[in-house]
Amino acid sequence: MNHAIPTPLLVGAIFITVLLSLWLFLSFGTRWLSRRQQRLASAAQNDLAAMFIFTDAERIFVLNLALAAVAPVIAWLLTGNLLLAGLAAALGLAAPQLLLRFIGRRRLRRFEQQLPDALLMMAGSLRAGASLGMALDAVAAEAPAPVSQEFELLQRELRLGAEFAVALGALERRVPLPDLTLVTAAMALSREVGANLAETLESLAKTLRARLQMEGKIRSLTAQGKMQGLVMSALPLLLIVVLNVMEPEAMAPLFHAWYGWVTMAVIVCTVGVGYHFIRKITAIDV
Repeated sequence: MNHAIPTPLLVGAIFITVLLSLWLFLSFGTRWLSRRQQRLASAAQNDLAAMFIFTDAERIFVLNLALAAVAPVIAWLLTGNLLLAGLAAALGLAAPQLLLRFIGRRRLRRFEQQLPDALLMMAGSLRAGASLGMALDAVAAEAPAPVSQEFELLQRELRLGAEFAVALGALERRVPLPDLTLVTAAMALSREVGANLAETLESLAKTLRARLQMEGKIRSLTAQGKMQGLVMSALPLLLIVVLNVMEPEAMAPLFHAWYGWVTMAVIVCTVGVGYHFIRKITAIDV
């Protein structure tokens, strides 16, 4: 006996399901987007302001959504793989945070490299008879960014009436570097007990410069190991791409079957773990 569902009932069920799905998406999706926009706007505003990059956080959110929408479409058109499209969407959502972290690390590295010269500049001003405030003004006016930006902000806080220790603590929070902690501790101690700050800053500058030179030598010696780790990690993925071009039918289950997706996940996880340990081995802290 044929128990086929009448066509009007089937169409009505599909219509109701579509409406219900659309209502759920508009209800929960809008709330999720609003919460994500608030979190991203707040975090991006604080991070960008700390790096003296002034832009609209809502613009970053719009660009993030556009990237998250365009990236999976491009991945789907190029590969026809739903898994890669999902990975592209996740990467598009995480791209702003990754970019902010990269910019922040690069800025801290530049500050660390410029700090010895700034300390020598301060020491020279102090030996010439200038006060600590005048020495800080000289660094803010003549040193390159980002050192000049941070010391100028320090001087502005001091002019607005902030205590010296509080302003130094804010500087340490904005620039979380052990080298800067030594400098701020020396400045605070000199202000309290009246030590010879010029000699202390010169000694710190020489020590920091010697450490930076040692780190440069270590990076040069470990560059080959880092490159080998990068090549060995990229080799399996490159081999998959080459085999897919040469034998697309044989490689099709790897991209279109569930066991192929599991295999890809295992490959990515093992390669990622191996690259992580290689980076740990070659990252030597001085």
